[in-house]
Amino acid sequence: MPEGHSVHRLARQFGDVFAGERLAVTSPQGRFAQGAALLDGHILIGSTAHGKHLFLEFENSLILHVHLGLYGAWNFGGDASFRGASSIGAPRRVGEREVRDDAGADNPAYAGPPDPVGAVRVRLTSAHGWADLRGATTCETITDAEAASVLARLGPDPLQNLAGNRESFTEAALAKRTPIAALLMDQKVIAGVGNVYRAEVLFRQGLDPWLPGTALPAEAARRLWDDTVAVMSDGVRDGRIVTTPPRYWTASEGLPAPEDSHFVYRRQGLDCRNCGTPVALAELGARKLYWCPSCQSA
Repeated sequence: MPEGHSVHRLARQFGDVFAGERLAVTSPQGRFAQGAALLDGHILIGSTAHGKHLFLEFENSLILHVHLGLYGAWNFGGDASFRGASSIGAPRRVGEREVRDDAGADNPAYAGPPDPVGAVRVRLTSAHGWADLRGATTCETITDAEAASVLARLGPDPLQNLAGNRESFTEAALAKRTPIAALLMDQKVIAGVGNVYRAEVLFRQGLDPWLPGTALPAEAARRLWDDTVAVMSDGVRDGRIVTTPPRYWTASEGLPAPEDSHFVYRRQGLDCRNCGTPVALAELGARKLYWCPSCQSA
C-alpha cells in the first residue's frame, strides 16, 4: 500500500499541475459517475494529504476524497507544461519507484488525453493535462464537514509535524498495551506509516516491535516520532523509501539500489547490516513484520 510520503507527493503534484484549472471530471468506468458530475466543470483550488488520504478541493466547496488502498494508482500526462511522475501508487504494479515521463516536453502538439484503458474510476482533464485513477479503495465526493469527520478519525501526520503532534502521538502510544509495531500501523495513532516505515524506524530506534505501548518510555516515543518525521520527509523529497545512510550503498551517486535501501524490510534470513544476526520475519495484524532479534531486544 502506498505510504504517506507518496500521498503527500500526489497532493503536491496535483497542486503543481491542476491548481487553478477548470477541470472536466468524468468516470469512464461508470462507478463514480454521480460523484464526478458534482465536480465536473469546476476549478480545483487546493490539494492536501493527511496520512494515506488525499483531498482535492474544488471551488464549489466539494472535495474529491481518495484512499488508494492496496491497488490504487494515479496516472498523469499532458503537454510541455506537465512535469512530475506519470504514475504514483499501486506498488505491486508499478514498483516503489515512481514512474516518470516528461515526454510532454518533447510533444508540444499535445492533443488531449489518450482513450481510457482499463477500469478508470475517475479522470480529471484540464487544457494541458490529465489524471486517471484506478483501483482505489475510496473515491468519493464529500463536503467540508464530511472531510472533517474523516480527519477526526485519524492520528497526527508526521509530514505535517504541527505543534502538539509529537505529544499527541506519545500520549496515544503510551496509553495502549498493543505492541508498538501494531500501534505504528494504527492510523488512529499515527497517520501515514505503512509496513516499510514501520519496520525501518523500529530498527533505527533499536525498539523491540513486540514491546507494549505502555512499556515504551515517553522519551523513546518522542525519538520514534522524530525519526519517523525525518525518514518520511526524505521520502517526500526522493519519491522513494530510503532509510539507510550512504555508507551502506554500493552506488556512488544518486539514490541507492533497492537492495541497499532498507535495514530489515524484506530482508528476512539475511544478515543484519549492523550485527550479522539473521533478520526475523513474523506476522502481526495480517501484515509481515521484519526485525533484528539482537539489535531490537530492548
